[in-house]
Amino acid sequence: MLSRLTRPQALAVCALPLVALLATVGLAPLPFSVAQPGMTANVLGENKGTPVIRISGAPTRDTTGQLRMTTIEATSPDADITLGDVIDGWFRTDQAVMPRDSVYPAGDSTKEIERYNTEQMEESQDIATEAALRYLDRTDDGIEVTLELADVGGPSAGLLFSLGIIDRLDGDGSGGDLTGGRTIAGTGTIDADGAVGAVGGVALKTQAARRDGATVFLVPKAECSDAESELPEGLRLIPVTTLEGAVDSLVKLEKNPGSVPNC
Repeated sequence: MLSRLTRPQALAVCALPLVALLATVGLAPLPFSVAQPGMTANVLGENKGTPVIRISGAPTRDTTGQLRMTTIEATSPDADITLGDVIDGWFRTDQAVMPRDSVYPAGDSTKEIERYNTEQMEESQDIATEAALRYLDRTDDGIEVTLELADVGGPSAGLLFSLGIIDRLDGDGSGGDLTGGRTIAGTGTIDADGAVGAVGGVALKTQAARRDGATVFLVPKAECSDAESELPEGLRLIPVTTLEGAVDSLVKLEKNPGSVPNC
């Protein structure tokens, strides 16, 4: 049959299966999630009318400045992501395409994932409190800390929670604010000993931070290169590996900014 067709006609006939295949691939769901800069919240203030940090059993300080935890907003685990969505995300600086399994636990339902993220957040809050009180050497003082942040899951706010508790209880250690009156943002997990861990999505989180007024961003040192890849103008990156190092950098930022490391 093809021998009786002209060359253009034969090429058109041969191309039909390929076009059909590409069309099918373009419309078929792919195992990716598309993420973008999410909300930020000042842990020293209120979220939806409720103080993020409440402390009893010890005097607390009034603070100035802000400590803003940052998030990314990803497509839901049951969303259909097509080839077109992936290609569009690759060419945009305000989006990132990630394997779905790197964002959500594989095989879990949406409700199970939400429950898992909530549990991670609650565990992170407990650990952040312990890390802060250990840093201040006040674990035996009977201090009770309640942390509440609606509609946010996962452990990546741990560092900012710890810093917020320290600022409310002790400030910079000499009567001033840990923030120096600035809007400080950041991300990072925390363990009870104060070690800061990587979290992912930092390039998008820097965009969210700058959008909401931050001029300084605390980033896990291992993720400096990722944070620098799409760094907004006017945002300074400070690498951190420990809670003690983060506090030290913020104190020096006010008194001797040239001694504070950059990514």
